[in-house]
Amino acid sequence: MSNEALQDRYAPNGMCFGCGPRNEKGLRIKSVVRGDEVVASWRAEKHHEAFAGALSGGIAGTLLDCHANWTAAYHLMRRSAASLPPCTVTAEYAVKLLRPTPTDGPIELVARPLEFGEDRAVVEAELWAGGKVCATFRGTFVAVKPGHPAYHRW
Repeated sequence: MSNEALQDRYAPNGMCFGCGPRNEKGLRIKSVVRGDEVVASWRAEKHHEAFAGALSGGIAGTLLDCHANWTAAYHLMRRSAASLPPCTVTAEYAVKLLRPTPTDGPIELVARPLEFGEDRAVVEAELWAGGKVCATFRGTFVAVKPGHPAYHRW
């Protein structure tokens, strides 16, 4: 896999708030495969803060959700030897905010798959900033079929 972001390669017209390359007002994260992990580096702006110098918890959750969703889609694609990732949606997730996330430098996301079913994956992820883990995440993502409102809507 190249250093090309999964979003740019597989959903260049995506409008998702968290990861859509075409959403001018979105977060526009770029998830890149690194071995069995998927990583991203992102920078906050002042309007992403809950208070001066600290990232909003809702933005942290969105970053982790979208990044983990792409991790699930990529690994499901790889496991099935498909040429395109399945359209996956979040079934459930939990975020633990461990400490305020500083916004004065890069925010790093690291995700890895934990479990697989035929049409689903469980992913764990971490959000790092300032050299520390600021939030942890665990989510379940399900591949949807034609007829589902999210099918090929990235």
